[in-house]
Amino acid sequence: MKAWEMNIRKVIPYTPGEQPNQPDMIKLNTNENPYPPAPEAARMMEELNPEELRLYPDPSADVLVSALADYYHLDKDQVFVGVGSDDVLAMAFMTFFNSRQPILFPDITYSFYDVWADLLRIPYKCQPLNAHFEIEKKDYEQPNGGIVIPNPNAPTGILQDLADIEDIIRRNADVIVIIDEAYIDFGGVSALSLIDKYENLLVVQTYSKSRSMAGIRIGYAMGNKTLIKYLNDVKYSFNSYTMNRPSLEIGAEVLKNEVYFREVTGKIIATRERVKVEMKELGFHFADSQANFLFVTHEKYWARDLFQALKLKHIYVRYFNRPRIDNYLRITIGTDEEMDALIGFFKEYMKEN
Repeated sequence: MKAWEMNIRKVIPYTPGEQPNQPDMIKLNTNENPYPPAPEAARMMEELNPEELRLYPDPSADVLVSALADYYHLDKDQVFVGVGSDDVLAMAFMTFFNSRQPILFPDITYSFYDVWADLLRIPYKCQPLNAHFEIEKKDYEQPNGGIVIPNPNAPTGILQDLADIEDIIRRNADVIVIIDEAYIDFGGVSALSLIDKYENLLVVQTYSKSRSMAGIRIGYAMGNKTLIKYLNDVKYSFNSYTMNRPSLEIGAEVLKNEVYFREVTGKIIATRERVKVEMKELGFHFADSQANFLFVTHEKYWARDLFQALKLKHIYVRYFNRPRIDNYLRITIGTDEEMDALIGFFKEYMKEN
């Protein structure tokens, strides 16, 4: 190792899902929404004035913050926005997790948590999910420097009851508890109702899944005014202009079309429930996902073999080569036509193997 390498911060980076670009592909590997965003998004893109792009965006992101505050019936200073929920969560880790005590999160969960912790030199301790991939509340009743829990969890899709979430928050009043709700719109009840009751609670959501806007990068956090102030202090110390002008305008506008939002999430939920039945008939086992994906395993067929066979047919799902979950596939819920093609592939594969 060269001398100048000795002081470089080295981390094992997060590995995102593949982003193939094939005209005939069926992409079910990164939990994107299979339907387009609300029509307001296209209209706003047409109306955007390119001349304005020479100017910096509003560092306070007021148009988007105000729209989100109105939508959720909050004050503006209870809302923080960022470049996707990854940016919001990274800012939250940087802001709130500064104790010598380890932060706590599940051992099978969003795999960016330990990356941020390593990058920011935050001690952490993974709490094992039980044999059914469920969180054990008692594991979060120990000294810690903060807690982050995704609900529903990824990649399992399991939704923790809100009463259990509240119990964890209540028992950890001296640290910040982050509830990461990237998939909450597909069947869960948000912890947002608890932010006025618990000053240590931060709820994080995203436009990437239920609002079909993964490509425009909008995430947001909601909590009490003091937490949001601290988040903004760190943001302005790191990068004042995090949100671009198109994201601010489009993000605010699409919130006005609740009918379309409910229609799209409803279609995904209906497809998910139908596919659950068909996958069970094929011998797959999985938890009762309340997200926009299924986390499946099969007693006869090895997940890695299925993953590779699917890929040859340009059907992309997610495979995790990690302990405890290396015989599972995470399958995003696509359109009915895409899911029919997936089921058809499995039937043909099982017939031949």
